[in-house]
Amino acid sequence: MTVNTMTAKDLTEKIVDKQPLFILDVRNQEDFADWKIEGANFEYLNIPYFDLLDGVEEIIENIPANKEILVVCAKEGSSVMIAEMLSEEGITVSYLQGGMKAYSEHLEPVKVGNLTGGGEIYQFVRIGKGCLSYMIISDGEAAIIDATRMTEVFIDFANSKNASITNVLDTHLHADHISGGRKIAEATNATYWLPPKDADEVTFDYAPLEDATVVKVGSNAIHIHALYSPGHTIGSTSFVIDDEYLLSGDILFIDSIGRPDLAGKADDWVGDLRDSLYSRYRELSEELIVLPAHFMIMDELNDDGSVSAKLATLFANNHGLKIEDETAFRSLVTENLPPQPNAYQEIRETNMGKVTPDEERQREMEIGPNRCAVR
Repeated sequence: MTVNTMTAKDLTEKIVDKQPLFILDVRNQEDFADWKIEGANFEYLNIPYFDLLDGVEEIIENIPANKEILVVCAKEGSSVMIAEMLSEEGITVSYLQGGMKAYSEHLEPVKVGNLTGGGEIYQFVRIGKGCLSYMIISDGEAAIIDATRMTEVFIDFANSKNASITNVLDTHLHADHISGGRKIAEATNATYWLPPKDADEVTFDYAPLEDATVVKVGSNAIHIHALYSPGHTIGSTSFVIDDEYLLSGDILFIDSIGRPDLAGKADDWVGDLRDSLYSRYRELSEELIVLPAHFMIMDELNDDGSVSAKLATLFANNHGLKIEDETAFRSLVTENLPPQPNAYQEIRETNMGKVTPDEERQREMEIGPNRCAVR
């Protein structure tokens, strides 16, 4: 029988549409427990590849007959072999093309909306890593915010929209993924913006992104207003776009708030985090649509696959915004931190320009789930 192939894009569509799927994950148990493909109607069986080398007969009874079957491994090879073995047993099965590596790197562009001055804003959803990047297009120009290292996706998308990339911005110095911002700026002769308080140790030139800085996109005057909002990092900066959207970086998420410890300064920065969320953000219009730089769980995805919510909704429902007692807030933030992201110190040094890992090492550094939020 034929073994089918499922791409990361195909898998993303199943996640967004909440389709049923049975996943046989043949990675080792530790890797599966740490990070797996999540879907509202997915079922799982984790059997390490090495336990199946002598045959798949013993797991046949655990494979449902009425569901689509997907075999997953780290890079593809092992899943192809196991899928072929299942196929020989008469089971219709697919393997994930490129494995978890491809799943981690897939970016799905979703249009968020039109801008009043004549433009569009797109969100790029990195479904396997929880990263969210943005592109604002107006009058033939494009600005990119919080780009991932898959730079070709952004450049190709801008080209498909006949837009020249003129500005690239990072809301902060990232510690969970490698930024593609500087690389895109170098490839397109765009201006690269970075908050200067996060840039003490960077080895490259940048434009300082400070409070009240306005970055113009196109002649239609779509303005990106910078709002200093420290707490996740000392330089964290949010953006208000078109008086309609709030790009919150890693300060505020849909169902959680940012962690302040990735530079080892949780006790120092927790006060800044509270000021940003409980003072600076309270001064903004509650009608702003929050667009964060990460999402934590698949439940945060909207029906179209985007991640967004009105600021008023988050003030009402996000537990991290409803803790009036400052001591209780400090305890929540400093005592409920998940494990540090994989290789986060090396990622920070890469984003500073201090080290330049090769492509395979960059993949290894980023493997694992998003861990930017307080639990």
